Amino acid sequence: MIKRCNNVGVKIYVDAVFNHMAAIGGAGIAGSGCNPREKDYPGVPYKFNNFHPSCTVNDYQDAKNVRNCELVGLKDLNQTLEYVRQQIANYLNHCVNLGAAGFRVDAAKHMWPSDLKAIYKRVNNLPSGRRPFFYQEVIDLGHEAVSKYEYIDFGAVLEFKYGTELGNAFQGRNLLKNLENWGPEWGLLNSEDAVAFIDNHDNQRTGSKAILTYMNPKPYKMAIAFMLAHPYGATKIISGYRFGSKDEGPPNENGNIIGPGFNHDGSCTNGWVCEHRWRQIYNMVAFRNTVKGTEITDWWDDGSNQIAFGRGDRGFIAFALEGDINRSFDTSLSAGVYCDVISGGLENGRCTGKSVAVDSSGSAVVHLLETEEDGVLAIHVDAKLEVNFEMYIF
Repeated sequence: MIKRCNNVGVKIYVDAVFNHMAAIGGAGIAGSGCNPREKDYPGVPYKFNNFHPSCTVNDYQDAKNVRNCELVGLKDLNQTLEYVRQQIANYLNHCVNLGAAGFRVDAAKHMWPSDLKAIYKRVNNLPSGRRPFFYQEVIDLGHEAVSKYEYIDFGAVLEFKYGTELGNAFQGRNLLKNLENWGPEWGLLNSEDAVAFIDNHDNQRTGSKAILTYMNPKPYKMAIAFMLAHPYGATKIISGYRFGSKDEGPPNENGNIIGPGFNHDGSCTNGWVCEHRWRQIYNMVAFRNTVKGTEITDWWDDGSNQIAFGRGDRGFIAFALEGDINRSFDTSLSAGVYCDVISGGLENGRCTGKSVAVDSSGSAVVHLLETEEDGVLAIHVDAKLEVNFEMYIF
């Protein structure tokens, strides 16, 4: 799978789980068994003396409790031990040898930074000579003993506060105009240290009103559009399935997962959401790629819940959470006609949705109604019509 993906330019990042081992006994998919009660995992192998003494994670104001005790009963490995460090490094190096480009490090918050740093140093470079990309799960919304800033010297960190703050803003609990200084001033990590996301497989199931998901599609798409249009951080989107309860698994029949089917527009069926196939999302991924390397320009807001900004001379985006936008904007774009990549896109030389004309001064008139399906309009240079101006010479 990794080889096939790499051949078409898709990099694979492994979700690496090595803070702990299973809490329930039995046989794994590959056939190896385990006895959690005895802390015996012969498939690695790990024995009783490779783990911290049993205790329960129950005090997030105590870093030792968070990092040395068992999270929801999962047997907690002692990464200070040379043997444990090397076994983990062997696994990560095996993934690199298979072609993986990096790792999402699960439950990094529950491991000591010095241990993780020592383990990462043992991981080989990629064939390109670059280091694997490590991004670490450190849930830090403030006021706990473990801080996300403890982990940024040796890897990136998943910025959980990002989705919480944007979720509140695009649900009307903070004014969009306040996003003008979006970044560290909001208590976020520096951009180069962060992996940004709106929701993931964990926080979309917490029931938090701040977290936007596919269940609230309009503000969800608006928040993702802002994330992909803004230069902050590396960005991540989820592609999942519908669920009705916290621990509900993927669509299945007698335990066998049912794969997605596909509608004529590329969206998924069979209980799969496939957010990455939503036009408004994959077109904004293209927007982000197109404007890469540019900074925010031409910021505008109405003093409340309408905002717009450019990305240099490469792109421009507008949001209307409340009220309609019918006005002219300075865009820094070159003159021409651009396709809105939210309502449609550029296909076969024409716009399938809205279009926006930019005049010779870089000015463009934008119409965006609060009642529209999506409260966003976005244009960029790779969605610009090629107009034959000789047609208009009389």
